Amino acid sequence: MTNPVSDSSVNASGDGRRPAATIEAWLRGELSRALGIPADAIDATERFRSYGLDSARATALVSRLSAFLGRPLGPTLMWEQPTLQMLTEHLARGETRGVSAPGSAPAAGVAGAQAVLDEPIAIVGLACRFPGGATSPLRYWSLLREGVDAISEVPPERWSLARHYSADSAEPGKMSTRWGGFLQGVDQFDPLFFGISPREAAQMDPQQRLMLELAWEGLEDAHVIPASLRDSLTGVFVGTMWSDYARLAAAPQYDLYTATGHDTSILAGRVSYALGLQGPSMVVNTACSSSLVSLHLACQSLRSGESTLALAGGISLVLSPLSTVAMSKFGAMSPDGRCKAFDARANGYVRSEGGGIAVLKRLSRALIDGDRIYCVVRGSAVNNDGFSNGLTAPNPKAQEAVLQQAYARARVRPDRVHYVETHGPGTALGDPIEAGALGAVLGQGRGVDRPLRIGSVKTNLGHLEAAAGIAGLAKVALALQHRAIPRSLHFESGNPHIDFDALRLQVVRELTPWPSTGEPPVAGVSSFGFGGTNCHVVLEAGPSSAASLLPLAAESGAALQRRVLELMPVAAGLQQREELQALCKAAGLHLSRGPYRAALVASSPQELFEKLTARIREAAGGKPVGARPAAVFVFPGHGSQWAGMGRRLLASAPVFRAKLEECDRIFRPLAGWSLLEELVADASRLGEVEVVQAMLLAVQVSLAALWRSWGIEPDVVLGHSV
Repeated sequence: MTNPVSDSSVNASGDGRRPAATIEAWLRGELSRALGIPADAIDATERFRSYGLDSARATALVSRLSAFLGRPLGPTLMWEQPTLQMLTEHLARGETRGVSAPGSAPAAGVAGAQAVLDEPIAIVGLACRFPGGATSPLRYWSLLREGVDAISEVPPERWSLARHYSADSAEPGKMSTRWGGFLQGVDQFDPLFFGISPREAAQMDPQQRLMLELAWEGLEDAHVIPASLRDSLTGVFVGTMWSDYARLAAAPQYDLYTATGHDTSILAGRVSYALGLQGPSMVVNTACSSSLVSLHLACQSLRSGESTLALAGGISLVLSPLSTVAMSKFGAMSPDGRCKAFDARANGYVRSEGGGIAVLKRLSRALIDGDRIYCVVRGSAVNNDGFSNGLTAPNPKAQEAVLQQAYARARVRPDRVHYVETHGPGTALGDPIEAGALGAVLGQGRGVDRPLRIGSVKTNLGHLEAAAGIAGLAKVALALQHRAIPRSLHFESGNPHIDFDALRLQVVRELTPWPSTGEPPVAGVSSFGFGGTNCHVVLEAGPSSAASLLPLAAESGAALQRRVLELMPVAAGLQQREELQALCKAAGLHLSRGPYRAALVASSPQELFEKLTARIREAAGGKPVGARPAAVFVFPGHGSQWAGMGRRLLASAPVFRAKLEECDRIFRPLAGWSLLEELVADASRLGEVEVVQAMLLAVQVSLAALWRSWGIEPDVVLGHSV
């Protein structure tokens, strides 16, 4: 049977456009044959999905449509234009792509978002339990750095595979895969530690138990004593999705703990209750974007002053086979159990479990408190797919809009973004839609030598669903801290529906140093729920860690050289900046009184090793210390200030911070404003005389206290203006 529409109907312009009536007639004929229904029975305003048009047939139809029109069409076209009327009008205008091209105009409402002054939010603590033994940030980074595949067969103790597994069947009660990412010991818990009776613990969903442990570990990582938060405005924001535990028993034993033990709303309330927190406490369920949406809400709460500290993350445990059976019916599972994001072999995702928590503060508060900062949240945005081609179908325009809104709110240029941790589940059409949106928004202004790097932690861990967003965010936070981007696994050849060169995208295939551009590194994290809720978060590297000082002393030049040689293998074995700081602190506390002295300054273990090596090559044994030279402290007045002065010392020098806080306590009642808050504020008032002179004096007094704590006493003190 031939199509009733003749190729002679092409318009005279020669640009491949055809009249709307011609396009609609052709589409009706093709849809009629593909779906087995009369052409006149197709409602032009009804979604294609309602007629049973699946992904494979939609892709094939777009390919034939491209040949009929004689011009290229994007493979995601029928997802952006999900009805016959919308698609016909779109094509009649001569538009070709399924998503907007790079350089297209921002979505409506973005301009208003640019005027919002959002303070950056600091991530000061992390805790995680991910497959592959990633039970801490350090172990998680090791897994990412080494490119570990954490997927395994379903542990036999979880459920009987004989009843529920079939490798190639979609019959009732059957799964389409035997693979997943699993945690060990999810049945283990110390209830008495949290003041919970064993009887109550037996009815508690293990997700509640794990969330309590993650909250505690996250606070410990942030160096916050949990008991110190009692009655504080600390918020808890938790993403969740499934509730397998409530389904496990066919005839559960109900008691007074059943409701609180099984209700997912208690996930956040359990943490707030155990720690005595009085800030907002809420559970978010937007499916696979739940944990990243939770972080977005936590940032809003901090900026509004509703919370002074926030715990944000998500949890997902695969305790029952029924949810996996349901997702097998949904058709999203990869039979071979691997997420092959952006690869030509992408055939679905593999389900996994785990959880994570980020501890958040306003950046100004974190600097004043001297916190270790993993990275900062510059901005974020949430939206929904709305009118797409089916309830669970992605919408290219909505994905572009959430990216535009996030970067407008973060006040970050698209070409500044170095890397995006994508949703990237490894589906044949979901990946091209996401790649197209990234290229359209973030591919602008990039040369061929500066592609946007992309990857997906789902290739390591699988899809953690409600906890997927926090897994991606923790990956990027650690990557920014270590200045290296982990590789994305299972990528051999690109999805043929993604034009990586045109979109200026590149999948990270090996551990890659973060690009050096003179500006702090910037990255994005995406997470999309299958109900249509999209979230994107913009992250930036935190303030650089202050350099550490390694003091050396010995009785002779030769002995000093031997000390350097002894330290070289120690420095070579250091992995973390914290280890470098501990080494330098110990060296200072146990410094010899010998007259031969040297000092090395380093910001990283690698830099310390290089400086030790250089000292050996120079064969410089040092020289004996003579009489102490005279020291003069000069306190200059207006004109010696600069933006950002004192911020690193606030974060790294307790003596400096303590003296500045003392000045602030004295000054605040007199002036009605805070020296500390002005010192760390983004909008500097250092041009105002009444501000700058007070701040200069406070900084100078604090510097003097720091020098004196090191044993340096002034012989002369001078000053002017102040």
